[in-house]
Amino acid sequence: MRKKVFQLLVDNTSGVLSRISGLFSRRGYNIESITAGLTADPRFTRITIVASGDDEILDQIEKQVAKLVDVRDIKELAPQDSVYRELALIKVRTNSEQRQGVISVADIFRAKIIDVAPDSLIVELTGDQAKIDAFINLLEGYEILELARTGIAGLGRGTENVTYL
Repeated sequence: MRKKVFQLLVDNTSGVLSRISGLFSRRGYNIESITAGLTADPRFTRITIVASGDDEILDQIEKQVAKLVDVRDIKELAPQDSVYRELALIKVRTNSEQRQGVISVADIFRAKIIDVAPDSLIVELTGDQAKIDAFINLLEGYEILELARTGIAGLGRGTENVTYL
């Protein structure tokens, strides 16, 4: 099993995300993460999907997604030719003695403290999946109350693979 990151450029129409995820569920394919958002042109949405499987399954995913009516372009975002980022919001239970320890770890990872309450902190962290996983592992001695991760958003490096519609 390996992972592949696909970037889709699709028409910005209602139900497009449902049709894409429906294809995955009907075929029994697994989605590790999925993110979607408007592009600079509001007629189109960029969707980043991380899927896992063997090479045959991943090739089938690419071919079948490309056949969908709303899909204008699909490409693999290879790690060496792309930039990936993920956002995590992490709410950590802290008392006044523990607060500085969490802040110190956040500083090392260039994370931001975006909310402080008497008994908790919310930390905002962006980076690749490994960075976020490492940060969460360092919080092992603290109680994580809530965790929200966006999934990967990515773009290819340079201008060679830009799709113009």
